[in-house]
Amino acid sequence: MYCLQCLLPVLLLPKPTNPALMETHVMFIVLYLIGFFLERKPCTICSLVFLTAVFLICYSGVGNCIFWEKPPH
Repeated sequence: MYCLQCLLPVLLLPKPTNPALMETHVMFIVLYLIGFFLERKPCTICSLVFLTAVFLICYSGVGNCIFWEKPPH
């Protein structure tokens, strides 16, 4: 579970309040995750735990996901 110490802070990064910066934020997160998975090669358990956490956060409620902003009301 040592692999998770570099993955969990990604879930804690705040989303930008300015919608124009959302694309940059998503690109940073995606590039960080690709680089992390290619460089560190985390174990299967850590990868599954992280992907499960992202899935649960994204589908637990509108506006919670780190990859897209909440839709306008």
